[in-house]
Amino acid sequence: MSASRSSGTTDALGPDEDPGRQPPAGAVPGSRLLAALLDGMDAALCAFDAHGTITHWNREAERILGWTAAEAVGRTGFAGWAVRSADADGVHGRLMAVMDAPGRQVHEFALVRKDGGRVLVRTQSSGVRGENGRPAGVYCAFSEVHTQIDLERSIALSEALLEDACWGVVLVDVDLRPTVVNAHAARALGGGRTTLLGRPLGELIVQGVEELEGALQHVLAEGAPPALAELWVTLRTPDGDRRRCWRSGFLRLASPLAEEPVPLGVGWVFQDVTAARLAEQEADRVRFRSNQLHRAARQAAECEDPMEAATSSLDYALAGFADHVVVDLLAGERLVRAAATPADAPGPCLPVAGGSIPVRYGARHPAVQAMERTGAVRTSAGPGAGEQWAVERRWPKDSVHALCAVLRSRGRTLGVVTFLRAANRSAFERADALYAESVAVRVASAVDLAQLTGGSGVPGPSGG
Repeated sequence: MSASRSSGTTDALGPDEDPGRQPPAGAVPGSRLLAALLDGMDAALCAFDAHGTITHWNREAERILGWTAAEAVGRTGFAGWAVRSADADGVHGRLMAVMDAPGRQVHEFALVRKDGGRVLVRTQSSGVRGENGRPAGVYCAFSEVHTQIDLERSIALSEALLEDACWGVVLVDVDLRPTVVNAHAARALGGGRTTLLGRPLGELIVQGVEELEGALQHVLAEGAPPALAELWVTLRTPDGDRRRCWRSGFLRLASPLAEEPVPLGVGWVFQDVTAARLAEQEADRVRFRSNQLHRAARQAAECEDPMEAATSSLDYALAGFADHVVVDLLAGERLVRAAATPADAPGPCLPVAGGSIPVRYGARHPAVQAMERTGAVRTSAGPGAGEQWAVERRWPKDSVHALCAVLRSRGRTLGVVTFLRAANRSAFERADALYAESVAVRVASAVDLAQLTGGSGVPGPSGG
């Protein structure tokens, strides 16, 4: 942006200077300072005096229209060079009318470039007052309409994302603390839009915060990842911990005003896909368990010994389901341990050597409760229970979760099968109980057949 044709025209709309006063050593004269400020503007700017003569024309105006300051300053209006003759009077009249009007006015004009092309610009013009308070001229800032529209779209997009978006938007600073949170994200994180600001993410997320912060730090250092990421987190809420899956995208935010990109933080956009992921996991689990039941049935059909068919079915059921299994069969009024997996290491379910030794279960033992209810019973060790919990119940010492299912065939209760999980697994759920009952039906049929045929290792109905 060149400033003006002469220092006189610059001073007419610029800062006052006392001709008899010497500026301080090294000081920049007012006209030069004004010229530098005008030339540094991102918007095109021109100014007119009270007679409509152009007094200022900066570099951005030169870039848009192609006319230099030397060619523009001193001309009266745009007629004959920067606007079509048919439009000249209308454009000039609207620009100069603002000199007597309060505030700013916005117009759109079609101006003519030096190369003959036309460009649609949006102007913001305002009157300039002299020392006596009378109108002294007009200044006009303008930009190409499409550039202005692009800017307005960007601002509108930002406001929409941070207000009305149906997915979460969080802006975090370089210290990984939220600085802006939209309404959707605030609900997802379990707080208010202002109460979440500046708080460490670890105060909001119980589990999974390391993965999230690692992703944010990677974006700050390397830029946005090429694909979306799905993060499982556990949130701390007034109603307890909630586990959620967020499909997340990340964008590195850099200042557009710096010569080199300066990270301002990270834009984190996420959508809650927990319901879909849980449904997919459940479908995969059901499909796998159905396949295991099918394979177990085919394997059992090839076993000559019914008890081998029972233990074979349990081996297939254990895959991905439990760490241990024990089978206790009724011998009279007592339960006898008939088959089990190794207590100290993974292994197949095998008949117990010797057999016919009653297990010392108390009246409140889960296996006994399952027989009394004729239904599945789920139980877990309490916090800090340690190995004693499992030892007292005659289970492998690493067991912390148990699921007991009744073995019934031909209207009779034959015993109980108990599935056990170690601490690295979650507790049994209702869907697990349904699966265990499906397995128990097959095992009970095999055990019943073994008792009818006198298979080895199986106590008789009235054994002692």
